[in-house]
Amino acid sequence: MSRFPSRSFQPREPQHRRNGKIRAREVRVIDDTKRQLGIMSLSEALRLAQSKGMDLIEIAPTATPPVCRVVDYGKFRYEESKKEKDSRSRQPGHKMKELQLSAVIDPHDFRVKLAHAIEFLCDDIKVRVKLRFKGRQKAHKEYGFEVVNRFVREAAAYGRADSPPKMLGDRDLNVLLTPLPRDKRGKMPSKAPAPAPEPAVSNLASSVSDLPPSDPDPAHSAFDAPPASPG
Repeated sequence: MSRFPSRSFQPREPQHRRNGKIRAREVRVIDDTKRQLGIMSLSEALRLAQSKGMDLIEIAPTATPPVCRVVDYGKFRYEESKKEKDSRSRQPGHKMKELQLSAVIDPHDFRVKLAHAIEFLCDDIKVRVKLRFKGRQKAHKEYGFEVVNRFVREAAAYGRADSPPKMLGDRDLNVLLTPLPRDKRGKMPSKAPAPAPEPAVSNLASSVSDLPPSDPDPAHSAFDAPPASPG
């Protein structure tokens, strides 16, 4: 004998009753063209649905009398699924846009990308900020982190980072910005404010771009001094 008491699980009732599962004696009927047919007895409504080779589906059980629709059940489920998907897609923060930065991004490009991010956040759209390290930049990831962290700071009045920027693999730096609640968010600017200059970031980023290309000979360093010119 089992040590645990047995449980009797009741099958979950379907979201919409149909045909013989409908309990009301009278129903208000809508046909397959969404035309109102008025109130009729349940048996009459069932005969109508059967004559059309369709189902009788209860769509408003709390109404008096309940509202039922004559429709093919497969078509009805498809329509309901589509409505639910459309509703979810309109929820705040559900949509997402991606912006690509660079460790050596130009100040003007930085401002343009920031303006796009602010616009998206003000439209309740999440923003994924992505920075890909190329070539010698992979040896100096701190410059890319500084660019992305600065971007997060500049957008802070409109969205917050779900977590600190982090690496995905050895090349991609990512952070996700989520829109702030509307009552705590900055107003949509007519023109995105230019971020305050941060020379340290610019200078650091420039130093990455100035690094020589990788040498196929691993014995050579990117920082080897050039040979002295002859006498």
